[in-house]
Amino acid sequence: MEPGLSIESGSAIRVVVLPVGGAIPPQCLRDYAALVARHARVDLASLRPYYSEHQKSPFAHQPWDTGCLRLKFVLGGCVPSPWEDFQSSRKVLAVVGICHLPSSPDLAKVAADFLDAARTYPSALVTRCFAFCPTDAQLLEENKDGIIMFPPSDQKSLELHMLTMIQDLSASLLMEFEKWVLRAESTGTILKTPLDSQSSLGSEEVIKAKKRRLGRAQKIIGDYCLLAGSPADANAHYTTAIDLARLTGDVFWHAGALEGSVCALVVDRMGQSDPVLEDEVKYRYYTIIQLYRRATLQDNAQRVSPVSFELEAALKLARYLCRREVAKEVSDLLMGAADGAKALIDASDRLILYIEIARLFGSLGYKRKAAFFSRQVAQLYLQQDNAYAAMSAMQVLTMTTNAYHVQSRKTSRHDHATVKEPGASNSNTDSGKAHPQCVVSLFESQWSTLQMVVLREILMSSIRAADPLTSWSAAARLLRSFYPLITPAGQSGLASSLSNSADRLPWGTRCADPCLPFIRLHSLPFHPSQREIVKRNPHKKEWWIGAGPSGPFIYTPFTKGGTSGSSKQEINWIVGEPVQVMIELANPCSFDLVVESIYLSVHSGNFDAFPVTVNLPANTSKLVLLSGIPTQVGQVSIPGCIVHSFGVITEHLFKEVDSLLLGAAQGLVLSDPFRCCGSSKFKSVNFPNITVVPPLPLLVANVVGGDGSILLYEGEIRDVLITLTNAGTMPVEEANIALSGKNQDSVISIAHSTWKSALPMKPGGEVTFKVTLRAWHLSLTDLESDGSRSPANPRRIAREGINPFLNIHYAGPSTNQGSGEVSLPPGRRLVVPLNICVVQGMRLVRARLLSMEIPARFSESHLKSASDKDNISNGSDMLHNDISLLKIDPYKGSWGLRLLELELFNPTDVVFDVDVSVQLDGTNEKQMLLPEDNTADAACHKTRIDRDYSARVLIPLEHFKLPVLDASFFIKENGSDEPMGSKAATIAEKNAKAELNASISNLISKIKVRWHSGRNSSGELNIKDAIQAALQASILDILLPDPLTFSFRLAKDGTMTGDDSGHSADENVGPSTGESVLRCKDPISAHEMTHMEVQIRNNTKEIIRMNLSISCKDVAGENCFDENSATVLWAGVLSDIQLEVPPLQEVVHPFSVYFLVPGDYSLQSSSVIIDATDVLRARAKAESPDEPILCRGSPFHIHVVGTE
Repeated sequence: MEPGLSIESGSAIRVVVLPVGGAIPPQCLRDYAALVARHARVDLASLRPYYSEHQKSPFAHQPWDTGCLRLKFVLGGCVPSPWEDFQSSRKVLAVVGICHLPSSPDLAKVAADFLDAARTYPSALVTRCFAFCPTDAQLLEENKDGIIMFPPSDQKSLELHMLTMIQDLSASLLMEFEKWVLRAESTGTILKTPLDSQSSLGSEEVIKAKKRRLGRAQKIIGDYCLLAGSPADANAHYTTAIDLARLTGDVFWHAGALEGSVCALVVDRMGQSDPVLEDEVKYRYYTIIQLYRRATLQDNAQRVSPVSFELEAALKLARYLCRREVAKEVSDLLMGAADGAKALIDASDRLILYIEIARLFGSLGYKRKAAFFSRQVAQLYLQQDNAYAAMSAMQVLTMTTNAYHVQSRKTSRHDHATVKEPGASNSNTDSGKAHPQCVVSLFESQWSTLQMVVLREILMSSIRAADPLTSWSAAARLLRSFYPLITPAGQSGLASSLSNSADRLPWGTRCADPCLPFIRLHSLPFHPSQREIVKRNPHKKEWWIGAGPSGPFIYTPFTKGGTSGSSKQEINWIVGEPVQVMIELANPCSFDLVVESIYLSVHSGNFDAFPVTVNLPANTSKLVLLSGIPTQVGQVSIPGCIVHSFGVITEHLFKEVDSLLLGAAQGLVLSDPFRCCGSSKFKSVNFPNITVVPPLPLLVANVVGGDGSILLYEGEIRDVLITLTNAGTMPVEEANIALSGKNQDSVISIAHSTWKSALPMKPGGEVTFKVTLRAWHLSLTDLESDGSRSPANPRRIAREGINPFLNIHYAGPSTNQGSGEVSLPPGRRLVVPLNICVVQGMRLVRARLLSMEIPARFSESHLKSASDKDNISNGSDMLHNDISLLKIDPYKGSWGLRLLELELFNPTDVVFDVDVSVQLDGTNEKQMLLPEDNTADAACHKTRIDRDYSARVLIPLEHFKLPVLDASFFIKENGSDEPMGSKAATIAEKNAKAELNASISNLISKIKVRWHSGRNSSGELNIKDAIQAALQASILDILLPDPLTFSFRLAKDGTMTGDDSGHSADENVGPSTGESVLRCKDPISAHEMTHMEVQIRNNTKEIIRMNLSISCKDVAGENCFDENSATVLWAGVLSDIQLEVPPLQEVVHPFSVYFLVPGDYSLQSSSVIIDATDVLRARAKAESPDEPILCRGSPFHIHVVGTE
């Protein structure tokens, strides 16, 4: 059998092309052979200049205008066929020699070699020897021995020269065909086939052979007519041969003549598509197949079987009909031919048969059947024990890999380029699914066993063919695709095969097929500086507003819906700034894998990737960070990674692994390598669209003292220093700092002038500015979330989402484009989190009004008057601080001082110094001052509270009273003249409440509890709510002044030496809790007349009429003015004194006393108000309108000493 046969093959003239002379370089030989083979079809019209008719041509119907000669060039020669007499197209009718004269300078030797080579083809009618690249001397030689020279020239000239020589060769062949036909018609010829040589020589056979000779001669003449390009003449001779063969019973030659007639019919109508012609060809060829089959049955006892002609006829018809419309008929013909392969004796014939069947099935689109017969071809090649057969088997098996979907990526690069990413073209509702056919086209688990067999055969054949790269590729595909079906020993064997193949390859060899590990894109852990790139708006001064993200987070759920699920994230990388990509590697095999180097694969050429080495134990996965630096502006394409493992460099594509994992999720692939290694569930990650922008400035922020949490106690105020460093290659031209996040009020101030003075900040520049922070107060929820409130378990980590941020927007200089336009590169945003960790510091346990059952001692510095005119002491008297007040009043039982008690507790591990201060108004006479200076604060002494200790501080509330007792405070209680529910009453009530609330707030705001710890830690305790709760019940008694204020003055030589008493209490029976007691600093001598005055002030807006009485008591509480036992004499009126005090004014009543006995005495004034108003009754809390209203002042202590 011969390969590549078709119905038209009978009209092709076989020409052998032989290299002669010295060795021809392979490239030159290919070029020379291509130059010759270019002219496989020669028109008859072009032969007339070279054709000469010696006799009348036997080709009466030669189509000189439309006909042609068909040449079939066979490079390297061929073995003469024993069936040459049966089919003339099998004869070698011409021999062409090719010589490369630079390697064969001796023309005589070349001519001799060509003659020797041509003698091996006795059937050749014409010979030519073409010599290329002759020298000038060789061109001038006269004796060229028939060698045709091709001087060196351009390609076009060589082609024209070769065309001329092929036309001359064709004309010579045509003339030789005429001679042969004329000789055969006149003298006849003896034609034999291998079938005839095997027949017996009996008399009957001899007679039968003589009768058949004429019919066979007509068949051969038809063959030459067909070779000469005259199908009409050929058809006439074939018709005669058919009739004679039918009469003589020559079945084999009958089939040959009928096959020739079909060839003449097809050649005559070449290029025409006619259903009638097709039906005729099918009818005749089915007859031909039947005739060949009959001839085979007749001669099956002989050693040579003509079954190959039957199979060739089936293949010719199948090739003629090979199209999808008649695929079933063609398939039946091919399968029938495949069944006939068993009858072929020669293995080469079976090889050719399977090759032709595989080709036709492939042309028909039946890839699997083509692959099956290709594997049969490979098996026949592998039965031969030589490297060339193994190489052929390897090449044939490589062609089958497309059908079995185990092809090398090198042969399917176009397919990989057109495969869409899974889910990339789907809508939102179908974004989780991919087209199954796309995955099946890449991986089909149903073929796993057959695929493994094919890859194993490729591996074996490549090893025998000594092709280490192909063997490495086959082992890599086998191990990567079918590791779940391979035993651990088999996996180790494949690993050894990979290593052995790599040892025979040069270092740095690349292979298109990846092996291990499996690599998928995990994430892109962008640095915040890479995310916070803001597009600048040239038309806005504040270009950052609305152009960038609003927080430090890359994702927010509050975005507009309706975006396509296939849209990729767009990010920017900056030239010269390193970036990172996180990938996941998996080794699902049973051996340890060493990846010598792995780095990102960049096709765009504007990225420098950094390689790393990874060791993967058996059945494990690992996350690896790959880094690199963008080098040029533009788009960056990173489809995968470059891996150097098992001695070969390969490229691993992310989308291939994504398709594999998607196929595993849908049950189309054998296994998920990452799940086998214990990795998480597959989640497809699309590589974002990356754009590289020009270099930008890069600010790096550092908090001086460490970037950890800033530990602040509640209410603490602290200065934090922040350093900004330009780590980029461009200067910072402009910047802006703003606040964002929660608890922004905790940032008191930012030193803007400091960092603005540093602009422009050059690369490497640095500026440090101050931010003043104040810790907020923890809520009850915050305290509970801290777990234990014990000092041993404080919360030392800042809670997320509650801290403020410094948003720093900055940009570099603008750039000038070539057209003169100014380009604004994008700006950046730096988010500096102020990680404030607020912990519970000084703790206010409770605040309450102190019960007077608790002893209390107050120095006079707490109760000193702020009025210079009322001061009864000189400068030296301010040093006397030992005179204090006792709790018990022997006359009343209690003085009724109102004290605010604050209980403080230190739960921390540091020491606190606490200052409790009261802020006073300097214009009020009833203010308190520190004895050391004249500031508007009055404070207790500093209190130090150690760890786990508590302390109590007392604050007197005597000097917080309002200056005027107004009726508006009692409007709710006493009602008004307006009817209930009227608009005026409602407005008055609201105004009264507002005024009262303002007074309460003013009182609370004057009390400050400040603490200090260490050098720089200080703060203020939040006591507002606690004080308000403590004073809520008695707030009116604290704020409202007494209707009348009584004070005593000691007059001596017209100079004030005494002090005013504090506030008096208006009450019905007993004293008020708002009283205070004052002492005279200088003692008074007995037996001397002391002149005194009592001062009564009206604190209301109405005139008060009253009866004033003055009493004096000793330490035993006895009345010293008793007429019967008086120890004190007096001058003036001391009882039933009728006085009238104008609104908000004072009156003075003088009197004199004479002490008979030294000791301590107390003066006290009291009055009964006449015709008390509703306001006075409400202030005194009178229960009935007839109840008398009594006002009594605080005792005035006098120390009387005896005379010497």
